[in-house]
Amino acid sequence: MDTVVIVLGIAAGVSLFTWVASLLTGDHSWVDRLWSIVPVVYVAVFWASTGFTDARLAIMTVLVTLWGARLTFNFARKGGYSGVEDYRWPILRARMSAGQFQVFNLLFIVLFQNALLLLIALPALVAAENQATPVSALDLGLAALFLVLLIGEFVADQQQWTFHQAKKAAIDAGREPEQRFVTTGLWRFSRHPNFFFEQAQWWVFYAMGAAALGSTVHWTVVGPLLLTALFIGSTVFTESITASKYPEYAEYQRRTSMLIPWIPREPRGAAADAPAA
Repeated sequence: MDTVVIVLGIAAGVSLFTWVASLLTGDHSWVDRLWSIVPVVYVAVFWASTGFTDARLAIMTVLVTLWGARLTFNFARKGGYSGVEDYRWPILRARMSAGQFQVFNLLFIVLFQNALLLLIALPALVAAENQATPVSALDLGLAALFLVLLIGEFVADQQQWTFHQAKKAAIDAGREPEQRFVTTGLWRFSRHPNFFFEQAQWWVFYAMGAAALGSTVHWTVVGPLLLTALFIGSTVFTESITASKYPEYAEYQRRTSMLIPWIPREPRGAAADAPAA
């Protein structure tokens, strides 16, 4: 219970900081800047509660630390720590009154998202409460799957980064980019492969807590469920912005799975143009 109080205290402090910082700076991306850090802290606190002796929690802490390091690197190279605000928030501010947006800021950006960052880390609490369950082949398999998904997200983000760097170079040179959004590599099979791998990692993390408990379903499933709901809602909003900028995005949406990588559909009219057998 003392460990839970400590974690709740950290979450409350982080929430207060991000809210006050957003009011003082007018920048509403403070939660984004801590997104890859605070879950690592929560999981490490649960591991520390065992005296750093539990093997399963050691594995879980290492995995989440790798997740956080990769995400921090990707966020930093995009300028996330240099005062760049999430481009969606100015769009939402323009659609709301100042008062409405501040309510949204407090309830969703600050409280909901910080609560979610705590919830996705809670399988570590389940593991801490079930230290008597030995690490098994299932745990090792789940850890390996987590690493595969982590690599997948790294590849997807790198492909997106490479594309946008090439696009920026073309624009800076006064040339029209050949493509206006990435559709190659993993992005040929999913419109958001990085989002898919991100969510899948936290479902695997939940499974590791469930393995410690010896039960498939546990109340901490609310964490990955809410994370998936958040990503789907965010993706729909993001795609509405992209589609308004690029008319050709509608065809990409038609051909390509939104999240789960899948074989793309044929371009419109391809079947009719195909020669007869």
